[in-house]
Amino acid sequence: MNLPWGAFGENLTTSGLAESAVCIGDRFTIGTAEVVVTQPRLPCFKLNLKFDRDDMVKRFLASRRTGFYLRVLREGEVGADDEIIPVHRDENRVSVLDALRLHLHESDSSELRNRALQVEYLSPSWRKEFSEQV
Repeated sequence: MNLPWGAFGENLTTSGLAESAVCIGDRFTIGTAEVVVTQPRLPCFKLNLKFDRDDMVKRFLASRRTGFYLRVLREGEVGADDEIIPVHRDENRVSVLDALRLHLHESDSSELRNRALQVEYLSPSWRKEFSEQV
């Protein structure tokens, strides 16, 4: 099945930014804007409705290719085919996939959770969740 860009509700469609390699707190420039990764993206029930399938959310999560949310640090112009350039790698090295696994209770690593809690740009809701997992 060929899907058009944005079929999963994404605002940016990228290539080369795998959830296993991109970390929470990593910063990038896109065009003249600067953004930072704050949390994995989670699918909602609307995906089931859009694709008229009861298992779409489950399948999306099972793929572990959920994407991630970016916070805008510096507004700017972003256009099609703009290069996404890493400008800072977070020293805690908690990948988007690691954070997703903590969220799904697939990892009970207190060391990983503690590193996640050290990430400055971890979103408040995920910070609260990880803090309560002890």
